Amino acid sequence: CPWKSIPVGWSFQMGSAYQFHSWRVFVLVCAFPAVAAIAALTTMPESPRFFLENGKHDEAWMILKQVHDTNMRAKGYPEKVFSVTTIKTVKQMDELVDMGGDATAWHQRWRIKLTNLFHQVWGNFLTVFNPEYRRITYMMMAVWFSMSFSYYGLTVWFPDMIKYLQKQEYSSRTKVFIKEKVEHVTFNFTLENQIHRNGEYFNNKFLNLKMKSMVFEDSLFEECYFEDITSSNTFFKNCTFISTLFYNTDLFKYRLINSKLINSTFLHNKEGCMLDFSDENNAYMIYFVSFLGTLAVLPGNIVSALLMDKIGRLRMLAGSSVISCVSCFFLSFGNSESAMIALLCLFGGISIASWNALDVLTVELYPSDKRTTAFGFLNALCKLAAVLGISIFQSFVGITKAVPILFASGALAVGSFLALKLPETRGQVLQ
Repeated sequence: CPWKSIPVGWSFQMGSAYQFHSWRVFVLVCAFPAVAAIAALTTMPESPRFFLENGKHDEAWMILKQVHDTNMRAKGYPEKVFSVTTIKTVKQMDELVDMGGDATAWHQRWRIKLTNLFHQVWGNFLTVFNPEYRRITYMMMAVWFSMSFSYYGLTVWFPDMIKYLQKQEYSSRTKVFIKEKVEHVTFNFTLENQIHRNGEYFNNKFLNLKMKSMVFEDSLFEECYFEDITSSNTFFKNCTFISTLFYNTDLFKYRLINSKLINSTFLHNKEGCMLDFSDENNAYMIYFVSFLGTLAVLPGNIVSALLMDKIGRLRMLAGSSVISCVSCFFLSFGNSESAMIALLCLFGGISIASWNALDVLTVELYPSDKRTTAFGFLNALCKLAAVLGISIFQSFVGITKAVPILFASGALAVGSFLALKLPETRGQVLQ
């Protein structure tokens, strides 16, 4: 799990200035699965239908034989021999397209080919709305949209809501200092979650320390010395610096808001990423909640795989959607952070069964020549619903948690009702 590679707040320096933060390690670790997937794709065979459409009958036969032999060995009948009596072939696209002959320029032939390819794809897309599939397609669109809207909207909104609540609690513990005068003092310890207004600091030293969530407003710094400072969410607003030296700090100019620098110098500033790594505990909780939510889907995947053929696709889809709706509704009654996280994990673990049933049902409701088109179209609609759900749910962060939960519960209820209207495909011969 890449989440484990994020040691929160961990960093080190290369040389005397360059900062290396843990998010870089996270990005590198996340790249490994993508590279492994690309390598694995090179070992996967093409589909038999693709080979047949491109006139490669022998290759299609070998793939079908490999699938047959693997299934027979798994069932305990390795001696069964694969045989094909009839192959229904489809003409290649190039055979159906008039390319204009050899006298046509190559770019014109490519234009004709691409134009006809577009028409073929568009025509194939329109076939999923033919009269015999129109009702199924519209109902599947509604089910996919409602599930994606609620699932992605809620799972992204929840960590943001946790972060907001933590920020509110953190802000309630902020210490405020007004008109303090500090002279000849050396600060070599962490300064955190403080606001200083109208302060005066004379001949003070800030050495080898961290400033976290510190704000200085309308303050005066005279003959002060800042060395080896690491800051996060720290700002100096309307401050005046007189004869002050900044050495090896990350107090960049954007942290000095409307401040005056008189005979003050910046030497050997820290380099590297200038992102503000603030609120480390909040960041930890976001990753931790995401990790628990991801871990919670594992039991749901196992249970759905074992029960899919026993209880049927529709019962699993509608039943898990109803239970997800109920668990989502009870999120509004969570009185503690731990209770809400537990309910969110329950929601994720149950709703994954709905997704698995929906994937299987989508594949089995359409014939093989329309299956990938329908599945791709519904997945695109799923992404659109996810973006819409995330945008709407995030707008309520810090305002109310009732509205997003009601939206998610209502969408799941609609999806489960419509799912019951779909035909059951368990035990049916696929087209």
